[in-house]
Amino acid sequence: MPYSDKLDFAQWSLDTIREEGGSLSWLEEQRFEWSKTTAYALEQILQGKTVVLITDEKRKWLESYILSSINTAALERPLIPIVSIDNLCVHYNSISGGEMIDVVDDMISLSYKDEYFFWYIGKGEDKRSDIAKRKDNSYFWIFDEDFNNAFTLKSYDKDIDIKLLQLYRLFDASLSAAMFGEVDASS
Repeated sequence: MPYSDKLDFAQWSLDTIREEGGSLSWLEEQRFEWSKTTAYALEQILQGKTVVLITDEKRKWLESYILSSINTAALERPLIPIVSIDNLCVHYNSISGGEMIDVVDDMISLSYKDEYFFWYIGKGEDKRSDIAKRKDNSYFWIFDEDFNNAFTLKSYDKDIDIKLLQLYRLFDASLSAAMFGEVDASS
């Protein structure tokens, strides 16, 4: 598909949200925040960067779900490099203080030659978010806090788990559309 025929990511997101009907209607009013942050993450994936996934403890189930489903063979798309911070640093939960976070970040930077970004899902106040907050290129689904390059959610939303699964489904569809040239993630 020629470059000029690709859809703008914000418009593609809106069309996809509307196609889902009522189940994603909550996201329509946040579509600009979604489009801006997600397009940047997709661009980094398309550039071949490794995704270092971090969640707070309450969202560990989502981390497992993402890691087990993002590269399934049924998707028939190129595999993306994605790892959990806990697999890179088994003792990540016991890391505290700026110097120790720097040591972990240096290890990741050396391992991936600075070709990586953090994807953090969870409460903004959680210490597991600290390493991601230090990097300008991190991608966030963050709770109860406004932060740069973040899609903001409310942790006390009674439907938060459903919304997280819906967001992941939209992210996964966005990733496929960007990989197959149906949408321009840089727009």
